[in-house]
Amino acid sequence: MKNTIIISLKMISDENFNLKSMKKILENRIAVITGGADGIGKATALRFASEGATALIWDWNEEKGTETVGQILNEGGKAAFYKVNTADFKTVEETTQTIIAQYGQIDILINNAGITRDASLKKMTPELWQQVIDVNLTGVFNCSKVISDYMVEKGYGRIVNASSVVALYGNFGQTNYVATKAGVIGMTKTLARELGRKGITVNAIAPGFISTEMVKKMPEEVLKGMEEKVPVKRLGKPEDIAAAYLFLCSDDASYINGAVLSVDGGMTI
Repeated sequence: MKNTIIISLKMISDENFNLKSMKKILENRIAVITGGADGIGKATALRFASEGATALIWDWNEEKGTETVGQILNEGGKAAFYKVNTADFKTVEETTQTIIAQYGQIDILINNAGITRDASLKKMTPELWQQVIDVNLTGVFNCSKVISDYMVEKGYGRIVNASSVVALYGNFGQTNYVATKAGVIGMTKTLARELGRKGITVNAIAPGFISTEMVKKMPEEVLKGMEEKVPVKRLGKPEDIAAAYLFLCSDDASYINGAVLSVDGGMTI
């Protein structure tokens, strides 16, 4: 036993076993994160950058986007901001070409951008319907179609799409939002079949109640009611979703394709 301890200590102290020099999970990866200026997207950009990726934030909010990039740079990471409306195919195409010209590759696409325009079916206008469809569904199509072409050329890619637990059981007043998030699941499974053979995995995350700044502004009694519905008795944090994105983009998840990972504290049990 004594000899075993001595050997173990020698291994730990060996210059070849240096934790600081260990390769980071996303080292040298170029990651596009849509909706990366705030909330879950921001947490994902920060986490990815801390793991060695160059975090390329696509968002409509230039002020918050540049703030997030500044935070990453101040912490020693690599990042850049691009003002992009993912619902506009031409803008997605032009921005992608700019990135390819500068970095030569895009390894990861996180389709995280999304909006809500809630109303009951009776009160929902065609405009409210279309706004959500354009960003939450068409935006995912635009980004996936354009960026996957470059991934295919390299024979490698990770695409992770943001769905929601409401896609699995519906939610009052969110016909448009639920339809898009259910559509994302169908798109994820189809793209996984088409792109898997080309070295690209496509998966989805289905977040539950996440404590973003928007959610925190809700009345306290509403927040408590939300917590009570969750078996782990707390709301999720943006960092919880970022960690799931990270896993699905890592080499450890190379055999996971077409999956929908619920990150909801057990809501869907």
